[in-house]
Amino acid sequence: VLELVFSYLELRELRSCALVCKLWHRVLHGDENSEVWRSLAARCLAEEALRTDILCNVPTYKGKVRAFHHAFSTNDCSRNVYIKKNGFTLHRNPIAQSTDGARTKIGFSEGRHAWEVWWEGPLGTVAVIGIATKRAAMQCQGYVALLGSDDQSWGWNLVDNNLLHNGEVNGSFPQCNNAPKYQIGERIRVILDMEDKTLAFERGYEFLGVAFRGLPKVCLYPAVSAVYGNTEVTLVYLGKPLDG
Repeated sequence: VLELVFSYLELRELRSCALVCKLWHRVLHGDENSEVWRSLAARCLAEEALRTDILCNVPTYKGKVRAFHHAFSTNDCSRNVYIKKNGFTLHRNPIAQSTDGARTKIGFSEGRHAWEVWWEGPLGTVAVIGIATKRAAMQCQGYVALLGSDDQSWGWNLVDNNLLHNGEVNGSFPQCNNAPKYQIGERIRVILDMEDKTLAFERGYEFLGVAFRGLPKVCLYPAVSAVYGNTEVTLVYLGKPLDG
């Protein structure tokens, strides 16, 4: 009966219900594929997101709902981009001499978090993935590495494999000879550890190493920046990373 009632509620109401007692908490969080989460996913996620492989690495309906609430923000991005109806993909309009970025709706100041990012169009001369504070700019003139151009953001340029922060190149990544270049459609996993204050990357099932250390104890948001007209970038939050 509780599960049936809960299936009509929105996420904010479900959070309040989980605090009522242990039984209600167990009903809500004991099964992440229960009718409660299936119903909520059907209401808040676009059909395209559910029937395509966008969320293929998010196995539960609760995880899919969580990923949606951690997706790109439609209110915190460059005016030259828009978020597609699937809710997870950024489309950059063909605007000349502009670099454009976007942040997610939710940032992190504690805990360990992982998300996937992949390009679904040409990279252009600069294509950067990483993290940014709320103060970092999401648009600038020219074709530049916007993410990593100041002390408020940290980025990995997939075009030349350079690490960027405070307007400087912090070395190449990954640190190996003849590191392979990014291929369109390849999913890169980003791992933010706010306890160790590090940012790391994975390609496929290969851990590429820690890219940045000594991150500040502030709220950091997953972010990207792009320059190529009509290119598209998808970001999916995965939750807590799995060790090993």
